Amino acid sequence: MISLRQRLSRGLGSILCIVFILHWLMADWVIRSVAEKQMATRLTEDGFSLMETLASDDNGQVSFNGFRISSVYNRAFSGHYYVVQVDGKPTSSPSLQNQPLTLTPIGPNQAMLYHLDNGPQHQPLLVLGQCVVKFGHKIVISVAEDLSAVDHDITAIRFAYFNLTLIILLCAIALQRYDVKRSLRPLSTVGRELEHITTGHQQQITVEVPTEIKPLVTEVNRLLALVVRRLQQSRTAIGNLAHALKPPLAMLFRIAEHPIFKEYPELRQQLQTQTDTMHRCIERELKRARIAGNSQASIAFNPSVELMSLSQLLKNIYAEKQIAINVIAPDVLVHFDREDMLGIIGNLLDNACKWANHHINVEISFSNTLNISVEDDGPGCDALDAQNLTQRGLRLDESIQGHGLGLAIVLDIAEVYEGVLEIGRSKALGGFLATVRLPLN
Repeated sequence: MISLRQRLSRGLGSILCIVFILHWLMADWVIRSVAEKQMATRLTEDGFSLMETLASDDNGQVSFNGFRISSVYNRAFSGHYYVVQVDGKPTSSPSLQNQPLTLTPIGPNQAMLYHLDNGPQHQPLLVLGQCVVKFGHKIVISVAEDLSAVDHDITAIRFAYFNLTLIILLCAIALQRYDVKRSLRPLSTVGRELEHITTGHQQQITVEVPTEIKPLVTEVNRLLALVVRRLQQSRTAIGNLAHALKPPLAMLFRIAEHPIFKEYPELRQQLQTQTDTMHRCIERELKRARIAGNSQASIAFNPSVELMSLSQLLKNIYAEKQIAINVIAPDVLVHFDREDMLGIIGNLLDNACKWANHHINVEISFSNTLNISVEDDGPGCDALDAQNLTQRGLRLDESIQGHGLGLAIVLDIAEVYEGVLEIGRSKALGGFLATVRLPLN
């Protein structure tokens, strides 16, 4: 889809081009009209000059004096001509050299300005015809002027004006594109602030925006606040529910130990199995809440900073093992939720600490995916167990003693991000290897 800037630039540019064409056509018409109006004024004056020389003798014959007007009418093919018709009998100016003109008929007491294409030497003419009844005769005086020179001048003016207008048009388009870019700059700023929100540097859009997009920014801010609040409420509710279920679950454990169940060993076994399952689920959610902490939701994750503090915490918890945790992680912000990343890495490290002898390697890298790998020097697992652990839909906490609870949390989070959890044996340390791959987009 074409960008908003391109659509605005294209639309406004088209409007400017249309205005340019219409303006140029209008200006061309005005220039020609003004030139022909000036010519018509000269023709009118010459026609009146001829009309004033009209005279009638005793025999009723009408005569005129052509020398009372400009001498240009006496020069052959000078471009200035006249024809005086008395009762239809024409008398031409010397400049016509007796060549006839096809004139438009005019009624009595009328005047007409018109163009004539077939003038002498094929010249285009502008003709002013005036008809009067004088001395009892119908007299038509037609005065004409060559348009060739005027057309040449108008063409030169057209070309110069076209170039000037074209320069103005290009400047207007450039200014219009700049103005569109400047007007859309707040949208770019909003986009950068959304990136900052994604990386966890801020929680709301704070930039001042135009009135037209202010409602949109307000709704986005409201939606961001709602998402953060509901995410916090959801996580708090899960933790509260897990805590609230622990006392009833402890009561069920005590009930299962009641002597009356000695007579019903199968019922006792079923009750203990179900309560153990409920206990593991509760512990899983409480462990996830403890690892994630109380930090604000939607904060981005810095692998280097978080891994250093998390590895130190786990080394203190498993201090009796004197575990060495080797961390390889970039010091950059990852656009994933901090609590989810701590849930993945924290549970993988916790399982590694349980089964490691002395060494654990943690590495985070980037390719087309975010790769998180944790390996230890413990007993590990065989190929069949690894294959079973990665089967979709399998309850991991019921598969292998020890790794199930943490891996269940890891798999849940990885599936939310459309990622994968791969389990195998470490080639470097010989123990358990867990790798999580999360798509970056």
